[in-house]
Amino acid sequence: MPENIDAKDRNGARGGIIAFALDFLAVVSATVLTGMMAFLVVARYLLGMSVVGLHELIMLSAVALYMTGAVIASRKGEHLTVDWIAGNITSPRKKALHDLLIAVLTTIITIFFIVWAYHMFSWGIQRPQMTPALRIPLWIPQLAIGLAALGCFCYGLRDILDAIRRYRRN
Repeated sequence: MPENIDAKDRNGARGGIIAFALDFLAVVSATVLTGMMAFLVVARYLLGMSVVGLHELIMLSAVALYMTGAVIASRKGEHLTVDWIAGNITSPRKKALHDLLIAVLTTIITIFFIVWAYHMFSWGIQRPQMTPALRIPLWIPQLAIGLAALGCFCYGLRDILDAIRRYRRN
């Protein structure tokens, strides 16, 4: 992928705010997830308690962490890469074409994810289902999947434009 995407992303005001928000969300999700898992183990095995609904909250945190990680990987260009191929390309034009191919494939795949997430989310709104203990609507983790797909799509478009710019420049 293009060099220094993360550095470029942080230079613009909007890019920096989005990058900070994603990083912050990842840290919060990971901290909450780790804390709840540790509490679950301590409560169950040391205190002999069963905490109802904790698995549901852990699931929500895990989905948020996983989806945030996918968007961060997309932002940094650390997705869908084969290092051997990229490492053997020396021509800047061929490198730009390679990056364009990766960006186009990523964008196409994320379009499928956006459509799938939309259908899943709209089905969840029409036929609401909830988790058994805390009654958390299942559309909440489904929405996280859709937002991640949308974020990856936007970064895919950014990568397409960047690869085209680099191809024309070289």
